[in-house]
This record gives sequence, C-alpha cells and structure tokens, in this order.
Amino acid sequence: MGSNRRLIEIWVGVFVALGFAALFGLAMQVSNVQFFEARDGYEVELRFENIGGLRTRAPVTVGGVRVGRVTDVGLDANTYEAVVRVRIDETYQLPEDTSASIYTSGLLGEQYIALDPGGLDFYLQDGDEITLTQSALVLERLIGQFLYQMGDGDD
Repeated sequence: MGSNRRLIEIWVGVFVALGFAALFGLAMQVSNVQFFEARDGYEVELRFENIGGLRTRAPVTVGGVRVGRVTDVGLDANTYEAVVRVRIDETYQLPEDTSASIYTSGLLGEQYIALDPGGLDFYLQDGDEITLTQSALVLERLIGQFLYQMGDGDD
C-alpha cells in the first residue's frame, strides 16, 4: 500500500512541474522574450524623430509577416534622433529604398516597425541605413493638438 501511495505522489509532482513549465513558457511568449531565436540575418539602422513606446525585441514586419526584431534603441547625441537597430532574417532580402513606419497593434497595444519594400534591384546589406522613416503617432500629442484646435474655434 505504501509503494502505491509513493507512486501517486511522484506522478502528482511530475504534473505540477509540467504545469509550472507550461506557465513559464506562456509567460515568456506573452512578454515577447525568446531564448531560441535565430541570430542569422543582417542588421539595419533606422532613424526616427519620435519612436513613442517602441522597445527592444519589438517585431519588424513586412505586410504583417514578422521578418525581424528590434535589437537596440538609442539616441544620436548630435542630431537628437532616435536610432533603432533591427535584425532582419537572412531569408528576406529587402530593397535599398525600403521605408519604415512605427505602428501600434490595436488602440493601446505594443508598437512595432512596419517595413514597406521599394522597387530597387539593390538590396540592404548588414550595417546599411533605412532613411525613409515615419515616426510613431503619439496619442497624447494627437489629443493635445485636437484640444488646442478646439480651443481656437471658440474665439
């Protein structure tokens, strides 16, 4: 009887451990942390006037398909522009005249970079810079402009 109870306790422990592992995996997936992501690809630099809430590991998409991730976000001390580095998967070759915009998933979701490929026959290489960029639409700034315009209409 004692060995049967011991076997049940072992199986309960195994199921509890599997449950914790599943919860940990789900938490990592939701928080956008990926340990086993491939590092093959090429890195490109983008410059924006305002990146809003864009963070490292944010998705980089073309036509809604994830083609890479943001690897670094910084500030150029000379021009005061936000400098964003992204790593694009090596399977995707993008033309040099590709443009980039920062969008938000849904109304209050995470921000991501959407790339719009151009039509040139020359492709981006590691270390290149995308110069055609559109900054993030900051909701607070948009509301502030709307309220300011509404206030001017009363005069």
